[in-house]
Amino acid sequence: MNSEYDLAIIGSGGGAFAAGIAARRRELRVVMVESATVGGTCVNVGCIPSKALLAAAEARHRAGQESFPGIRTEAGPVDFGALVAGKDEIVEGLRQEKYLDIAAESGIELLPGNARFVDGPALDVDGRRIEAAHYLVATGAEPAVPDVPGLPGSGYLTSTSAMELDHLPQSLLVIGGGYVAMEQAQLFAHLGTQVTMLVRSKLARTEEPEVSETIRGAFEAEGIVVHEGLTPERVIRAGDGVVVSGGGRDLRAEHVLLATGRRPRTEGLGLETVGVELGEGDEVVVDGHLSTSNPRVWAAGDVTGHPQFVYVAAKQGGLVVENAFEGAAKRIDYSALPRITFTNPTIASAGLTEAQALEQGIECSCRTLALEHVPRAIVRRNTRGLVKLVADRSSERIVGAHLVGDGAGDVILAASLAIQTGMTVEQLASGWNPYLTLGEALYLAAQSFTRDPSKLSCCAA
Repeated sequence: MNSEYDLAIIGSGGGAFAAGIAARRRELRVVMVESATVGGTCVNVGCIPSKALLAAAEARHRAGQESFPGIRTEAGPVDFGALVAGKDEIVEGLRQEKYLDIAAESGIELLPGNARFVDGPALDVDGRRIEAAHYLVATGAEPAVPDVPGLPGSGYLTSTSAMELDHLPQSLLVIGGGYVAMEQAQLFAHLGTQVTMLVRSKLARTEEPEVSETIRGAFEAEGIVVHEGLTPERVIRAGDGVVVSGGGRDLRAEHVLLATGRRPRTEGLGLETVGVELGEGDEVVVDGHLSTSNPRVWAAGDVTGHPQFVYVAAKQGGLVVENAFEGAAKRIDYSALPRITFTNPTIASAGLTEAQALEQGIECSCRTLALEHVPRAIVRRNTRGLVKLVADRSSERIVGAHLVGDGAGDVILAASLAIQTGMTVEQLASGWNPYLTLGEALYLAAQSFTRDPSKLSCCAA
Protein backbone atom coordinates (compact mmCIF):
# COMPACT_ATOMS: atom_id res chain seq x y z
CA MET A 1 0.00 0.00 0.00
CA ASN A 2 1.07 3.57 -0.58
CA SER A 3 1.12 4.51 3.11
CA GLU A 4 3.42 6.69 5.14
CA TYR A 5 4.34 3.70 7.33
CA ASP A 6 4.31 -0.05 7.04
CA LEU A 7 3.47 -0.57 10.73
CA ALA A 8 1.90 1.83 13.20
CA ILE A 9 2.01 0.67 16.82
CA ILE A 10 -0.09 2.02 19.69
CA GLY A 11 1.85 1.48 22.92
CA SER A 12 5.53 1.14 23.73
CA GLY A 13 5.86 -1.85 26.05
CA GLY A 14 7.33 -5.31 25.55
CA GLY A 15 4.95 -6.38 22.79
CA ALA A 16 5.25 -3.07 20.96
CA PHE A 17 9.04 -3.07 20.98
CA ALA A 18 9.31 -6.72 19.96
CA ALA A 19 7.14 -5.91 16.94
CA GLY A 20 8.99 -2.70 16.19
CA ILE A 21 12.40 -4.37 16.27
CA ALA A 22 11.19 -7.31 14.17
CA ALA A 23 9.74 -4.89 11.60
CA ARG A 24 12.90 -2.79 11.40
CA ARG A 25 14.97 -5.93 10.82
CA ARG A 26 12.88 -6.31 7.68
CA GLU A 27 13.52 -2.64 6.83
CA LEU A 28 9.87 -1.75 7.31
CA ARG A 29 8.84 1.80 8.24
CA VAL A 30 7.65 1.88 11.86
CA VAL A 31 5.99 4.52 14.02
CA MET A 32 5.22 3.91 17.68
CA VAL A 33 2.66 6.12 19.44
CA GLU A 34 2.81 6.47 23.23
CA SER A 35 0.45 8.58 25.34
CA ALA A 36 2.42 8.27 28.58
CA THR A 37 5.93 7.04 29.46
CA VAL A 38 7.87 4.97 26.95
CA GLY A 39 8.46 1.38 28.07
CA GLY A 40 5.00 0.28 29.12
CA THR A 41 4.09 -1.57 32.31
CA CYS A 42 7.06 -3.89 32.81
CA VAL A 43 9.95 -1.45 33.05
CA ASN A 44 8.02 1.49 34.50
CA VAL A 45 5.50 0.18 37.03
CA GLY A 46 5.57 -3.62 36.85
CA CYS A 47 8.27 -6.27 36.68
CA ILE A 48 11.39 -4.17 37.10
CA PRO A 49 10.41 -1.83 39.96
CA SER A 50 8.50 -4.50 41.90
CA LYS A 51 11.28 -7.07 41.68
CA ALA A 52 13.89 -4.46 42.60
CA LEU A 53 11.96 -3.65 45.78
CA LEU A 54 11.21 -7.33 46.45
CA ALA A 55 14.92 -8.15 46.28
CA ALA A 56 15.71 -5.39 48.77
CA ALA A 57 12.91 -6.45 51.11
CA GLU A 58 14.05 -10.07 50.88
CA ALA A 59 17.58 -9.07 51.88
CA ARG A 60 16.25 -7.34 54.98
CA HIS A 61 13.99 -10.27 55.83
CA ARG A 62 16.84 -12.79 55.57
CA ALA A 63 18.99 -10.61 57.81
CA GLY A 64 16.42 -10.95 60.57
CA GLN A 65 16.09 -14.74 60.38
CA GLU A 66 19.33 -16.06 61.90
CA SER A 67 18.84 -19.36 60.10
CA PHE A 68 22.36 -20.71 60.58
CA PRO A 69 23.99 -21.68 63.89
CA GLY A 70 26.88 -19.47 64.86
CA ILE A 71 25.87 -16.56 62.60
CA ARG A 72 23.92 -13.60 63.90
CA THR A 73 22.42 -10.96 61.64
CA GLU A 74 20.01 -8.12 62.24
CA ALA A 75 17.34 -6.37 60.16
CA GLY A 76 17.60 -2.66 60.82
CA PRO A 77 15.18 0.20 60.11
CA VAL A 78 14.22 1.05 56.52
CA ASP A 79 14.82 4.36 54.76
CA PHE A 80 11.89 3.92 52.38
CA GLY A 81 12.60 7.12 50.48
CA ALA A 82 16.13 5.97 49.67
CA LEU A 83 14.82 2.54 48.71
CA VAL A 84 12.31 4.04 46.27
CA ALA A 85 14.98 6.36 44.86
CA GLY A 86 17.24 3.38 44.22
CA LYS A 87 14.40 1.59 42.46
CA ASP A 88 13.75 4.66 40.31
CA GLU A 89 17.41 4.77 39.30
CA ILE A 90 17.24 1.20 38.01
CA VAL A 91 13.97 1.90 36.17
CA GLU A 92 15.28 5.04 34.51
CA GLY A 93 18.50 3.32 33.45
CA LEU A 94 16.72 0.35 31.87
CA ARG A 95 14.09 2.55 30.22
CA GLN A 96 16.87 4.52 28.53
CA GLU A 97 19.03 1.54 27.62
CA LYS A 98 16.40 -0.99 26.59
CA TYR A 99 13.73 1.26 25.09
CA LEU A 100 14.73 4.80 24.15
CA ASP A 101 18.22 3.87 22.95
CA ILE A 102 16.94 0.78 21.14
CA ALA A 103 14.29 2.85 19.35
CA ALA A 104 16.90 5.35 18.21
CA GLU A 105 19.39 2.68 17.10
CA SER A 106 16.73 0.62 15.32
CA GLY A 107 15.12 3.54 13.52
CA ILE A 108 11.74 3.29 15.22
CA GLU A 109 9.97 6.65 15.18
CA LEU A 110 8.58 7.47 18.64
CA LEU A 111 5.57 9.75 18.53
CA PRO A 112 4.11 11.11 21.79
CA GLY A 113 0.36 11.61 21.82
CA ASN A 114 -3.06 10.05 22.13
CA ALA A 115 -3.97 7.72 19.29
CA ARG A 116 -7.46 6.70 18.19
CA PHE A 117 -8.65 4.88 15.11
CA VAL A 118 -10.54 6.72 12.40
CA ASP A 119 -11.97 5.58 9.09
CA GLY A 120 -9.39 4.19 6.71
CA PRO A 121 -8.30 2.50 8.90
CA ALA A 122 -5.99 5.23 10.07
CA LEU A 123 -4.89 6.81 13.33
CA ASP A 124 -5.60 10.27 14.61
CA VAL A 125 -2.78 11.31 16.93
CA ASP A 126 -3.73 14.64 18.46
CA GLY A 127 -4.91 15.92 15.09
CA ARG A 128 -2.27 14.27 12.90
CA ARG A 129 -3.47 11.52 10.56
CA ILE A 130 -1.24 8.44 10.49
CA GLU A 131 -1.73 5.87 7.72
CA ALA A 132 -0.04 2.48 7.65
CA ALA A 133 -0.34 -0.86 5.91
CA HIS A 134 -0.90 -2.58 9.26
CA TYR A 135 -1.64 -1.47 12.81
CA LEU A 136 -0.75 -3.09 16.12
CA VAL A 137 -2.67 -2.43 19.34
CA ALA A 138 -0.28 -3.05 22.24
CA THR A 139 -1.67 -0.75 24.93
CA GLY A 140 -1.43 -3.25 27.80
CA ALA A 141 -3.66 -3.29 30.85
CA GLU A 142 -4.32 -1.25 33.97
CA PRO A 143 -5.47 -2.05 37.53
CA ALA A 144 -9.10 -3.16 37.69
CA VAL A 145 -11.18 -1.37 40.33
CA PRO A 146 -14.13 -3.36 41.73
CA ASP A 147 -17.43 -1.70 42.56
CA VAL A 148 -17.15 -1.43 46.35
CA PRO A 149 -19.04 1.37 48.17
CA GLY A 150 -16.64 3.99 49.47
CA LEU A 151 -13.62 2.69 47.56
CA PRO A 152 -13.26 5.59 45.08
CA GLY A 153 -12.96 8.15 47.89
CA SER A 154 -10.77 6.05 50.17
CA GLY A 155 -7.44 7.10 48.72
CA TYR A 156 -6.64 3.47 47.94
CA LEU A 157 -3.24 2.44 46.63
CA THR A 158 -2.51 0.31 43.58
CA SER A 159 0.66 -1.68 43.02
CA THR A 160 1.92 1.35 41.10
CA SER A 161 1.23 4.07 43.67
CA ALA A 162 2.33 1.83 46.57
CA MET A 163 5.83 1.75 45.09
CA GLU A 164 5.91 5.56 45.02
CA LEU A 165 5.06 6.25 48.68
CA ASP A 166 7.36 8.63 50.53
CA HIS A 167 7.20 6.62 53.76
CA LEU A 168 6.77 3.04 54.88
CA PRO A 169 3.22 2.39 56.14
CA GLN A 170 2.89 0.96 59.63
CA SER A 171 -0.06 -1.17 58.50
CA LEU A 172 -1.57 -2.19 55.20
CA LEU A 173 -4.73 -3.97 54.04
CA VAL A 174 -4.23 -5.79 50.73
CA ILE A 175 -7.38 -6.66 48.78
CA GLY A 176 -6.72 -9.55 46.41
CA GLY A 177 -5.10 -12.97 46.38
CA GLY A 178 -3.33 -13.23 43.02
CA TYR A 179 0.34 -12.83 42.19
CA VAL A 180 0.39 -9.02 42.39
CA ALA A 181 -1.40 -9.06 45.76
CA MET A 182 0.93 -11.71 47.17
CA GLU A 183 4.11 -10.02 45.98
CA GLN A 184 3.06 -6.60 47.28
CA ALA A 185 1.86 -8.03 50.60
CA GLN A 186 5.12 -9.80 51.29
CA LEU A 187 7.20 -6.89 50.00
CA PHE A 188 5.78 -4.56 52.65
CA ALA A 189 5.73 -7.24 55.34
CA HIS A 190 9.43 -7.91 54.83
CA LEU A 191 10.12 -4.19 55.21
CA GLY A 192 8.33 -4.14 58.56
CA THR A 193 4.72 -3.23 57.75
CA GLN A 194 1.90 -5.14 59.47
CA VAL A 195 0.01 -6.66 56.54
CA THR A 196 -3.50 -8.13 56.39
CA MET A 197 -4.85 -9.74 53.22
CA LEU A 198 -8.53 -9.89 52.22
CA VAL A 199 -9.00 -12.66 49.66
CA ARG A 200 -12.36 -13.27 47.98
CA SER A 201 -11.71 -16.99 47.43
CA LYS A 202 -8.31 -18.31 48.45
CA LEU A 203 -4.68 -17.34 48.12
CA ALA A 204 -3.10 -18.37 44.80
CA ARG A 205 -6.40 -19.97 43.75
CA THR A 206 -5.23 -20.73 40.19
CA GLU A 207 -2.35 -22.84 41.47
CA GLU A 208 -2.41 -26.43 42.74
CA PRO A 209 -4.16 -26.74 46.14
CA GLU A 210 -0.90 -27.96 47.68
CA VAL A 211 0.86 -24.82 46.45
CA SER A 212 -1.89 -22.56 47.77
CA GLU A 213 -1.77 -24.19 51.20
CA THR A 214 2.03 -23.93 51.34
CA ILE A 215 2.17 -20.23 50.48
CA ARG A 216 -0.58 -19.44 52.96
CA GLY A 217 1.36 -21.23 55.68
CA ALA A 218 4.50 -19.30 54.77
CA PHE A 219 2.66 -15.98 54.91
CA GLU A 220 1.05 -16.72 58.26
CA ALA A 221 4.39 -17.87 59.70
CA GLU A 222 5.75 -14.41 58.85
CA GLY A 223 2.88 -12.66 60.59
CA ILE A 224 0.85 -11.80 57.49
CA VAL A 225 -2.83 -12.21 58.38
CA VAL A 226 -4.82 -13.88 55.59
CA HIS A 227 -8.62 -13.74 55.53
CA GLU A 228 -9.88 -16.07 52.81
CA GLY A 229 -13.46 -16.16 51.54
CA LEU A 230 -13.95 -12.50 52.45
CA THR A 231 -15.44 -9.98 50.03
CA PRO A 232 -15.10 -6.27 50.93
CA GLU A 233 -18.53 -4.68 51.36
CA ARG A 234 -17.56 -1.11 52.23
CA VAL A 235 -14.45 1.04 52.51
CA ILE A 236 -14.39 4.11 54.74
CA ARG A 237 -11.68 6.72 55.16
CA ALA A 238 -11.43 7.24 58.93
CA GLY A 239 -8.98 9.81 60.23
CA ASP A 240 -5.44 8.76 59.38
CA GLY A 241 -6.50 5.31 58.25
CA VAL A 242 -8.92 3.20 56.27
CA VAL A 243 -11.57 0.75 57.48
CA VAL A 244 -12.65 -2.13 55.25
CA SER A 245 -15.82 -3.96 56.25
CA GLY A 246 -16.78 -7.44 55.08
CA GLY A 247 -17.89 -10.79 56.39
CA GLY A 248 -18.91 -9.29 59.71
CA ARG A 249 -15.44 -7.83 60.27
CA ASP A 250 -14.14 -4.27 60.38
CA LEU A 251 -10.43 -4.20 59.48
CA ARG A 252 -8.39 -1.03 59.91
CA ALA A 253 -4.99 0.00 58.56
CA GLU A 254 -3.07 3.07 57.52
CA HIS A 255 -3.57 2.26 53.82
CA VAL A 256 -5.53 -0.14 51.64
CA LEU A 257 -3.83 -1.57 48.56
CA LEU A 258 -6.05 -2.76 45.73
CA ALA A 259 -4.73 -5.75 43.74
CA THR A 260 -7.81 -7.37 42.21
CA GLY A 261 -6.54 -7.97 38.70
CA ARG A 262 -5.96 -5.88 35.60
CA ARG A 263 -8.22 -4.94 32.71
CA PRO A 264 -7.24 -4.35 29.07
CA ARG A 265 -6.63 -0.72 28.16
CA THR A 266 -8.90 -0.15 25.16
CA GLU A 267 -11.02 2.84 26.17
CA GLY A 268 -10.77 5.80 23.82
CA LEU A 269 -8.96 3.93 21.05
CA GLY A 270 -11.93 4.13 18.66
CA LEU A 271 -11.64 0.44 17.81
CA GLU A 272 -15.35 0.24 17.04
CA THR A 273 -14.82 2.80 14.26
CA VAL A 274 -12.73 0.30 12.28
CA GLY A 275 -14.77 -2.78 13.18
CA VAL A 276 -12.47 -4.31 15.77
CA GLU A 277 -14.40 -6.60 18.12
CA LEU A 278 -14.00 -6.36 21.89
CA GLY A 279 -14.71 -9.14 24.38
CA GLU A 280 -16.76 -9.09 27.57
CA GLY A 281 -13.79 -7.77 29.52
CA ASP A 282 -13.06 -5.07 26.91
CA GLU A 283 -10.12 -7.09 25.58
CA VAL A 284 -9.30 -7.00 21.87
CA VAL A 285 -10.57 -10.25 20.39
CA VAL A 286 -7.89 -11.95 18.29
CA ASP A 287 -7.64 -15.26 16.47
CA GLY A 288 -4.78 -17.71 16.81
CA HIS A 289 -2.67 -15.58 14.47
CA LEU A 290 -3.31 -12.43 16.59
CA SER A 291 -5.41 -10.81 13.89
CA THR A 292 -8.55 -8.88 14.86
CA SER A 293 -11.86 -8.68 13.03
CA ASN A 294 -10.23 -6.01 10.85
CA PRO A 295 -7.52 -7.76 8.75
CA ARG A 296 -5.20 -4.75 8.94
CA VAL A 297 -5.42 -4.40 12.71
CA TRP A 298 -3.53 -6.75 15.04
CA ALA A 299 -3.13 -6.93 18.82
CA ALA A 300 -0.52 -8.29 21.22
CA GLY A 301 0.10 -8.46 24.94
CA ASP A 302 -2.16 -7.80 27.91
CA VAL A 303 -4.73 -5.94 25.81
CA THR A 304 -5.72 -9.28 24.24
CA GLY A 305 -6.70 -10.84 27.57
CA HIS A 306 -4.04 -13.53 27.07
CA PRO A 307 -1.67 -14.48 29.94
CA GLN A 308 -0.31 -11.22 31.33
CA PHE A 309 3.43 -11.78 31.17
CA VAL A 310 5.84 -9.50 29.34
CA TYR A 311 7.51 -12.46 27.64
CA VAL A 312 4.12 -13.48 26.22
CA ALA A 313 3.61 -9.95 24.91
CA ALA A 314 7.08 -9.94 23.35
CA LYS A 315 6.58 -13.29 21.63
CA GLN A 316 3.20 -12.12 20.32
CA GLY A 317 4.64 -8.84 19.04
CA GLY A 318 7.29 -10.60 16.98
CA LEU A 319 4.73 -13.08 15.66
CA VAL A 320 2.42 -10.30 14.47
CA VAL A 321 5.12 -8.99 12.14
CA GLU A 322 5.69 -12.42 10.62
CA ASN A 323 1.98 -13.02 10.12
CA ALA A 324 1.12 -9.52 8.88
CA PHE A 325 3.96 -9.01 6.43
CA GLU A 326 4.98 -12.53 5.46
CA GLY A 327 1.69 -14.44 5.72
CA ALA A 328 3.39 -16.91 8.04
CA ALA A 329 0.11 -17.95 9.73
CA LYS A 330 2.04 -18.88 12.87
CA ARG A 331 0.47 -19.61 16.25
CA ILE A 332 1.87 -19.70 19.77
CA ASP A 333 1.86 -22.91 21.80
CA TYR A 334 1.13 -22.05 25.44
CA SER A 335 1.19 -25.66 26.71
CA ALA A 336 4.56 -25.25 28.44
CA LEU A 337 4.21 -21.58 29.42
CA PRO A 338 6.18 -20.92 32.64
CA ARG A 339 4.81 -18.53 35.26
CA ILE A 340 6.46 -17.28 38.42
CA THR A 341 5.28 -15.42 41.51
CA PHE A 342 8.26 -13.81 43.22
CA THR A 343 7.27 -14.50 46.80
CA ASN A 344 9.33 -16.35 49.40
CA PRO A 345 8.94 -19.23 48.91
CA THR A 346 8.68 -18.62 45.19
CA ILE A 347 5.79 -20.12 43.21
CA ALA A 348 6.73 -21.45 39.78
CA SER A 349 4.54 -23.47 37.44
CA ALA A 350 4.43 -24.69 33.85
CA GLY A 351 1.78 -26.57 31.94
CA LEU A 352 -1.43 -27.99 33.35
CA THR A 353 -2.61 -28.37 36.91
CA GLU A 354 -4.16 -31.70 37.86
CA ALA A 355 -7.64 -30.13 37.66
CA GLN A 356 -6.96 -28.65 34.22
CA ALA A 357 -5.69 -32.00 32.94
CA LEU A 358 -8.85 -33.73 34.11
CA GLU A 359 -11.00 -31.00 32.52
CA GLN A 360 -9.27 -31.72 29.20
CA GLY A 361 -10.04 -35.42 29.50
CA ILE A 362 -6.48 -36.42 30.37
CA GLU A 363 -6.34 -39.32 32.80
CA CYS A 364 -3.37 -38.24 34.86
CA SER A 365 -0.96 -39.59 37.41
CA CYS A 366 0.53 -37.15 39.92
CA ARG A 367 3.27 -37.16 42.54
CA THR A 368 4.05 -34.53 45.17
CA LEU A 369 7.48 -34.31 46.81
CA ALA A 370 8.10 -32.18 49.90
CA LEU A 371 11.35 -30.20 49.89
CA GLU A 372 12.36 -31.88 53.14
CA HIS A 373 13.56 -34.70 50.83
CA VAL A 374 15.73 -32.35 48.73
CA PRO A 375 19.34 -31.97 49.99
CA ARG A 376 19.70 -28.40 48.66
CA ALA A 377 16.74 -27.26 50.75
CA ILE A 378 18.10 -29.10 53.79
CA VAL A 379 21.56 -27.45 53.71
CA ARG A 380 19.97 -24.04 53.18
CA ARG A 381 17.78 -24.72 56.22
CA ASN A 382 14.68 -23.79 54.26
CA THR A 383 12.58 -26.87 53.49
CA ARG A 384 9.22 -25.12 53.18
CA GLY A 385 7.87 -26.08 49.79
CA LEU A 386 7.17 -28.91 47.37
CA VAL A 387 7.24 -30.15 43.80
CA LYS A 388 4.21 -31.63 42.04
CA LEU A 389 4.44 -33.36 38.67
CA VAL A 390 1.36 -34.06 36.56
CA ALA A 391 1.74 -36.81 33.94
CA ASP A 392 -0.50 -38.34 31.31
CA ARG A 393 -1.16 -41.81 32.68
CA SER A 394 -1.24 -43.53 29.27
CA SER A 395 1.86 -41.96 27.67
CA GLU A 396 3.69 -41.05 30.91
CA ARG A 397 4.45 -37.67 29.32
CA ILE A 398 4.81 -34.79 31.77
CA VAL A 399 2.06 -32.23 31.17
CA GLY A 400 2.46 -30.06 34.27
CA ALA A 401 5.08 -29.10 36.86
CA HIS A 402 4.45 -27.00 39.94
CA LEU A 403 6.99 -25.85 42.50
CA VAL A 404 6.93 -23.72 45.60
CA GLY A 405 10.24 -23.12 47.31
CA ASP A 406 13.24 -20.85 47.66
CA GLY A 407 14.76 -20.76 44.17
CA ALA A 408 11.83 -22.38 42.34
CA GLY A 409 11.86 -19.67 39.68
CA ASP A 410 15.31 -20.79 38.50
CA VAL A 411 14.14 -24.40 38.13
CA ILE A 412 10.96 -23.91 36.14
CA LEU A 413 12.74 -23.50 32.79
CA ALA A 414 13.89 -27.13 33.00
CA ALA A 415 10.33 -28.23 33.75
CA SER A 416 8.97 -26.13 30.89
CA LEU A 417 11.45 -27.69 28.46
CA ALA A 418 10.52 -31.17 29.70
CA ILE A 419 6.87 -30.45 28.88
CA GLN A 420 7.68 -28.78 25.57
CA THR A 421 9.84 -31.67 24.36
CA GLY A 422 7.38 -34.34 25.48
CA MET A 423 9.62 -35.94 28.09
CA THR A 424 8.26 -38.86 30.03
CA VAL A 425 8.54 -39.37 33.76
CA GLU A 426 11.09 -42.14 33.19
CA GLN A 427 13.25 -39.92 30.97
CA LEU A 428 13.28 -37.18 33.59
CA ALA A 429 14.04 -39.67 36.35
CA SER A 430 16.98 -41.15 34.45
CA GLY A 431 18.54 -37.89 33.26
CA TRP A 432 21.46 -35.92 34.69
CA ASN A 433 20.72 -33.81 37.74
CA PRO A 434 23.53 -32.10 39.64
CA TYR A 435 23.56 -32.85 43.34
CA LEU A 436 22.80 -30.06 45.81
CA THR A 437 20.76 -27.95 43.41
CA LEU A 438 17.06 -27.25 43.71
CA GLY A 439 16.74 -28.65 40.19
CA GLU A 440 17.33 -32.05 41.74
CA ALA A 441 13.82 -31.73 43.16
CA LEU A 442 12.40 -32.38 39.66
CA TYR A 443 14.55 -35.50 39.37
CA LEU A 444 13.49 -36.80 42.77
CA ALA A 445 9.83 -36.04 42.07
CA ALA A 446 10.08 -38.05 38.83
CA GLN A 447 11.72 -40.89 40.73
CA SER A 448 8.87 -40.87 43.23
CA PHE A 449 6.55 -42.31 40.55
CA THR A 450 8.32 -45.68 41.00
CA ARG A 451 10.14 -45.53 44.34
CA ASP A 452 10.20 -43.86 47.74
CA PRO A 453 12.73 -40.98 47.68
CA SER A 454 13.12 -41.15 51.47
CA LYS A 455 14.66 -44.63 51.04
CA LEU A 456 17.37 -43.45 48.63
CA SER A 457 20.90 -42.45 49.62
CA CYS A 458 22.37 -39.22 48.28
CA CYS A 459 22.60 -39.23 44.46
CA ALA A 460 21.18 -42.79 44.34
CA ALA A 461 19.33 -43.69 41.15
